[in-house]
Amino acid sequence: MANTAPPATTTKPTPPTPPSLPPFPQNFLWGVSTSAHQIEGATHHRTPSVWDTFTAQPGRVKDGSTAEVACDHYHRYPEDIALLHALGVNAYRFSVSWPRVNAPGGLDFYDRLTDGLCAAGIRPVPTLFHWDLPLSAQEAGGWLRRDTAERFAEYTARVAARLGDRITKWITLNEPAEHTLLGHALGAHAPGERLLFDALPVAHHQLLAHGLAVQALRAAGVSDIGIANSHGPTWPASREPADLEAAGFYDLLLNRLFADPVLLGRYPEGIGELMPGGPEDVAADLEIIAEPVDWYGINYYAPTRVGAPQGSEIEFGGLTMPAELPFSVREIDGYPVTDFGWPVVPEALTELLVDFRERYGDRLPPVVITENGCSYEGLDDQERIAYLDGHLRALHRASSEQGVDVRGYFVWSLLDNFEWAEGYARRFGLVHVDFETLERTPKASYHWLREALRTQRRQGSSSPSGG
Repeated sequence: MANTAPPATTTKPTPPTPPSLPPFPQNFLWGVSTSAHQIEGATHHRTPSVWDTFTAQPGRVKDGSTAEVACDHYHRYPEDIALLHALGVNAYRFSVSWPRVNAPGGLDFYDRLTDGLCAAGIRPVPTLFHWDLPLSAQEAGGWLRRDTAERFAEYTARVAARLGDRITKWITLNEPAEHTLLGHALGAHAPGERLLFDALPVAHHQLLAHGLAVQALRAAGVSDIGIANSHGPTWPASREPADLEAAGFYDLLLNRLFADPVLLGRYPEGIGELMPGGPEDVAADLEIIAEPVDWYGINYYAPTRVGAPQGSEIEFGGLTMPAELPFSVREIDGYPVTDFGWPVVPEALTELLVDFRERYGDRLPPVVITENGCSYEGLDDQERIAYLDGHLRALHRASSEQGVDVRGYFVWSLLDNFEWAEGYARRFGLVHVDFETLERTPKASYHWLREALRTQRRQGSSSPSGG
């Protein structure tokens, strides 16, 4: 199916106000993020993924669209590299499509992309899995099977053998929490399973895949390895015991379940017994999951307000939250919201980073914000400028005032793209994409960030370097 999207506002961008952000370290990593399925298109040059079958099912994607063409980054990557170069970022986080690598010559595209980025002076930062599991792997049991983690390590070794001579910073997985919750527990994303807590093996096997991938990358001579986990503060709906208990459980599922094993080598209390295999098997897996990482990636968008279950199925944020969950997600009042309805709370980023430092202490390696962004319509996206400005200031406070070791920041996203079950209805890009013509048009936020990065380069800094 061809791309479909409502007409976008085409008001010309307002010239940006010169940014006055505080200076970040001289070698701070400034980048933007994308993912393969959301921008590449060219589905005929790869094997099928779980998202191809999911989007083919009526009602799965709100506007009925697919990523068959998406932004056509597969063919237009030189144009997109030129946009990156003009923006002034020194890093580009993209994802490698496992289904594309499985096709004959599939790694050739990433060879070309890597060479183009290096020639432009932009550091390639690949993510090895961003939700697009090969359909063949799903048909063999998907992430419910341990074997998928082992196949992922083999795929990782292939990619590292081909690209490891030029790529020096790697990410294993993107947001295993969301892939578990949305794809396997609630059925809102591919593969569309609605398993609720029976989806916990998916979490374990993704974490195991991360650890095995770290081993495979090390064996290939690669260093500077991290993971991109999504995190955000959990705010109790009240101080009532039932709300506090529900918020604590939600925080465990969405934050600690995916951070504790990587950083501490253990599951939160009561969770390990629920994972596949006996205690000895889980303990052995945790040794692999806790393979040391060089840095820890955090995707941050908003805090979540959580209270006791309300006894009925509710709609929240476009999701159907089943009544049997032991918590309920509530609205956060008193803050502006994005076009997606997400609250804009920059200070919660500072809160999150300080909490992480206090929770994990010296087990927390340097942090990179691997995603942060917002959905707004139009080219003159002043709301996005305010969002980025506020979050960068919050990040600076966490680093300079609270002592959190932050080494980089990636905006989500370079391009408007296929936003999963939302289709083309949500625009997160610094660059507007006309999904009929595929023309790229930088938005006001693109120009603002370009000036901000120029200012950072002019300011320089004697602060400790990032990496």
